[in-house]
Amino acid sequence: MEIHNPSPALYNEDLAPAKERNWGTFSIFNVWTSDVHSLWGYYLAASLFLLCGSFTNFLLAIGLGSLIIFVLMNLIGWAGEKTGVPYPVLARASFGVWGANLPAVVRAIVAIFWYGAQTAAASSALVALMIRSDAMLQFHQTSHMLGHSTLEVICYVVMWALQLLIIQRGMETVRKFQDWAGPAVWLAMLVLAIGLMVKAGGFSFEHGIPMDVLLEKTKDAGIKGQPGSFWALMAVGATWVTYFAALYLNFCDFSRYATNRQAVTRGNLWGLPVNLIAFSFVAGITTIAAFQVYGEVLLHPEQISAKFDSWFLALLAAMTFAVATLGINVVANFVSSAFDISNVFPRQISFKRGGYIAAIIALLLYPFSPWDGDAAHFVNAVGATMGPLLGIIVVDYYLIARGQINVQALYQELGEYRYQGGWNVNALAATGVGAVFSTILPNFTKLLPDWWGTFGWFIGVAVGGVTYYVLSQLRPRTHAIGAAA
Repeated sequence: MEIHNPSPALYNEDLAPAKERNWGTFSIFNVWTSDVHSLWGYYLAASLFLLCGSFTNFLLAIGLGSLIIFVLMNLIGWAGEKTGVPYPVLARASFGVWGANLPAVVRAIVAIFWYGAQTAAASSALVALMIRSDAMLQFHQTSHMLGHSTLEVICYVVMWALQLLIIQRGMETVRKFQDWAGPAVWLAMLVLAIGLMVKAGGFSFEHGIPMDVLLEKTKDAGIKGQPGSFWALMAVGATWVTYFAALYLNFCDFSRYATNRQAVTRGNLWGLPVNLIAFSFVAGITTIAAFQVYGEVLLHPEQISAKFDSWFLALLAAMTFAVATLGINVVANFVSSAFDISNVFPRQISFKRGGYIAAIIALLLYPFSPWDGDAAHFVNAVGATMGPLLGIIVVDYYLIARGQINVQALYQELGEYRYQGGWNVNALAATGVGAVFSTILPNFTKLLPDWWGTFGWFIGVAVGGVTYYVLSQLRPRTHAIGAAA
């Protein structure tokens, strides 16, 4: 779609509707292989496995959570395929042409945090490999800077720089990179799992991890009940769904390039419930086998691969996990933050410049490492901030606008989506109310029970969406005018 006479403050070529739409089922599928098959994805799956008490419980909780993820991704993916616009532009329909900067900035901040977390995870794979050398181990233990070992800093900077090289060539290069990076890590995962099962003497669904060890490993998870209890399983499913909180918002950054709606749906089907359950299955098997072989709970795959006797296998595993983690970072965090920052200042900041800004901030955050700590806590705390935004956008698109967006008006300063001076007060109020219950009260006060934070994202979606719908009935929006997408 060609945009006619757009307002300069709302338009650049990167934010315009996608012109080339050549992402088929396989490319959409590999958005998810790149997103899930990372060191952080494995770490989270293995951590959640400990809360389930049994393999059956684990697959049940992850399976139900994966179906919810599939449904939600379709809702946003279909909107992106239909309109061809990225997330911050789609948000203009519900938040206003200027108000959309609020959800864009929130998403950018979250993406930058995840960008740093994933880069640190990728660099840890290199560190684990290199300290197999006695000289490197001594260097790692004796030389420090910026609150980390010097070796960790060097590896972080190397991983940080490699991602910039990938993104320099644009979104088509991102597609090609993810098309082989995602499947590559499956190979490494299978090598890891099979190698450990051989050492353990065979395949087993019984993890054999004593309850006292499980309780020790999960004591800081903030979950009511012991591993395997009803509330523990509910928490596992909720955390798994919340892990994808950022991509519910900006999956349209990728689905906008899809050939058609069927490609989005089929890619999501294979990439989400099917792939997620299979990946979790392998993560669970690997965790069991690692405990049987080494007598300890190892949640990080680079820790496992570093124990291999073979240098070649250790190198293969470390490099594959590092590359795969770069894949998710480019797909889920670099791209989204680049679009979000560009949306705020489209005349001054292109897609690439927005990405460079995000990368520099992530580099500056590294000495503080705000992503360190319990995996479930980090996922839930970060994800909860985006719950109200998703609730508002989905309610607006499907219930208020009935799936009809005037794409031309998304780029018009004085068009249909100007609302009140460019801001939709209904959306802003709903965001504030939702944030109080999803983020502010559970994270900054003691007024709510500890378990509330685990379900903060769900509460944010519900409160934000319902509040927005009620306000929209009390203060109706202007009916769509002009051509709808």
